[in-house]
Amino acid sequence: MREALAALREREFRLLFGARVTSFLGNAMAPVALAFAVLDLTGSKSDLGFVLAARQVPQVVFLLVGGVWADRLPRHHVMVASNLASGASQTTLATLLLSGHASLWQLLVLACVNGTSTAFFFPATTGIVPQTVPPTLLQGANALLRLGMNATYIAGAALGGVIVGVSSPGLAIAVDAGTFFAAAALVGAMRLPRALRLAGSNMLAELREGWHEFRSRAWLSAIVLQFGFVNAAEIGALSTLGPVVAKERLGGAAVWGGLIACESAGLILTGLVMLRLRPRRILLAATLGVLVVPLVQFAFAVPLSAPLIAATMFVAGAGIEVFGILWDTAMQQEIPPEKLSRVYSYDALGSWILMPLGYVVVPVIANAVGNRATFLGVGVLILVCTLAVLLVGDVRNLERRDVVSAPDAEGVAAV
Repeated sequence: MREALAALREREFRLLFGARVTSFLGNAMAPVALAFAVLDLTGSKSDLGFVLAARQVPQVVFLLVGGVWADRLPRHHVMVASNLASGASQTTLATLLLSGHASLWQLLVLACVNGTSTAFFFPATTGIVPQTVPPTLLQGANALLRLGMNATYIAGAALGGVIVGVSSPGLAIAVDAGTFFAAAALVGAMRLPRALRLAGSNMLAELREGWHEFRSRAWLSAIVLQFGFVNAAEIGALSTLGPVVAKERLGGAAVWGGLIACESAGLILTGLVMLRLRPRRILLAATLGVLVVPLVQFAFAVPLSAPLIAATMFVAGAGIEVFGILWDTAMQQEIPPEKLSRVYSYDALGSWILMPLGYVVVPVIANAVGNRATFLGVGVLILVCTLAVLLVGDVRNLERRDVVSAPDAEGVAAV
């Protein structure tokens, strides 16, 4: 365990870890608060889908630009600017909700602002990890980051549900805004070597270079294509139909927050295991972890009782965490550090591009065929897409590289 926690001895990683944990504590409250804010405001699950799509569209539109700037500028500076923008948008949203003057169009506009800032934050925060730890500590660092994030999700989701239940969604959003500002302060204190500030000249040339790195790897394009469909269906269904089922059948916001917390508990337990467990075929193990995710969709289709749904969300969280840690490890192992943020932006673009459509289309399908048939269809789709990606040889066979050769180590340090 001491070896697994070695990444925390690095100052820059500790600051990154603290910033991620702080911001995600508030972010865990935000989905619960936003869902019930929209349902309280209009009572429409379609409107909730529109608000979620409004946040996702600018993420997709600006991701590639965000990836270029994250490789071109000091990545921690990009993260500070993004955190400040997100904090400002959430402060405005909280003020509108607490004052009773919020309207749907305002929620849509602020969701766009938040999504735009995330498009710059995501490539920077994923690309910066190899700059804060030695290559041999990457899996441990990824596991610790996700462990900290998921631990705060348990407290944040549960607390968000309680705050919404006893007070209002606006208060939970206000706490989220404060965590963004705190995270900006922590990231701003990071000191990265000047050599890591990657300068660029031509954005199109840099995008082409990132695209070449992306498309030259069959495992990368196959899994991103898989998650293009999986994310749109799975997140679209849970985000728009899950709160509705919780409100109508399970007991409301507090129960919904508790269900999210149970998923996070599965993430945390698995994160602890992954500090020590080091499967050799990392993408095979990652993909097998995704096969348990449809259990949640099938549980909501019945729907089962809240405790049984909570159990499926715990198991699904475990599978998601296996995938997440090993996916980041594979990316950081295989992609040159100076191109990593751009490749991550192509990864996110492909994985998220259909999500706005999922947020809008899933409620329409549910209105036509019912929640049960929609959840069943989503579960089957996830299974088919995940089994299909196992046909790619690189997904089955890509192995971890724990030992970095001397030339490779010098190249990482130079970047």
